[in-house]
Amino acid sequence: MKVLIVKTSSMGDVLHTLPALTDAMREIPDIRFDWVVEENFAQIPGWHPAVDRVLPVAIRRWRKHWFGSQQREERVAFKRALQAREYDVVIDAQGLIKSAALVTRLAKGIKHGQDSRSAREPFASWWYDKRHEIDKRQHAVERTRELFAKSLGYEKPQTQGDYAIASHFLAHPPADAGRYLVFLHATTRDNKHWPESHWRELITLIEPTGLRIKLPWGAEHEHQRAQRLAAGFDHVDVLPKLTLEQVAQTLAGAKAVVSVDTGLSHLTAALDRPNITLYGPTDPGLIGGYGLNQQALRAPDSTDMAAITPDNVNAALQPMLGTEPQ
Repeated sequence: MKVLIVKTSSMGDVLHTLPALTDAMREIPDIRFDWVVEENFAQIPGWHPAVDRVLPVAIRRWRKHWFGSQQREERVAFKRALQAREYDVVIDAQGLIKSAALVTRLAKGIKHGQDSRSAREPFASWWYDKRHEIDKRQHAVERTRELFAKSLGYEKPQTQGDYAIASHFLAHPPADAGRYLVFLHATTRDNKHWPESHWRELITLIEPTGLRIKLPWGAEHEHQRAQRLAAGFDHVDVLPKLTLEQVAQTLAGAKAVVSVDTGLSHLTAALDRPNITLYGPTDPGLIGGYGLNQQALRAPDSTDMAAITPDNVNAALQPMLGTEPQ
């Protein structure tokens, strides 16, 4: 069976789709997937053993200059690649009008998606041949697992979902695996940031453990923050700019991770690494970390991230390290 997945973004949403592929792979042994995904996340689907072909799309970039000649050429090339195969099933797991109209509508195959009561944008369901009611009162991972089960004709497993990508990285672990922590300090919204003074205090509290701390970054302002956090500490490494695959390899070898609410926190969960995620305005119940050894710490009033103290985080972290708080 050949299936096309339309799940373009964001990083967390793309990662949350992986357990549904694992379910389908176990229920339908001959199933294979192609996947349409935003170009920035195109590395992720290929980590899953059931994915054959990744079709990068650039809707976010195209819409900035929709009528530019380069953008038109890229859209034509994408459409040609998308329509090169006929699929048994097309599953739109995005539930948005733009992805349904610009991608799902053009694909060849019976199109499945959430019905108007379930989709994030109800009008997206206009482009589906088969519409499924999906209970909104469950984690995003479970919603997608339910959608795949109904689209492909099997009962959704009651076991916890399996991302099935950890083995891709654990086959060749870093030489220092298990001897460092990763602090994911960067996120897109100011009200999701943890104060730099708190990060530095936590770094101080970790020093007696003998573990190193690695600080990845993406944009230059994140690089500057990492350098400020590391200043004066011998046990902290500001990493060079890494690809997403290299970041995943680093996370896979970590003893544990401390993160703010960011896509890389979901990647940590997908890699089955112990992780403490710090939440402010986001409710972790429906879209938080899903996986083994994932712990959420939320600001008491959900707005002031500074209310989560370094001592709070250290107390939660130390059992993951096999020690007691200092």
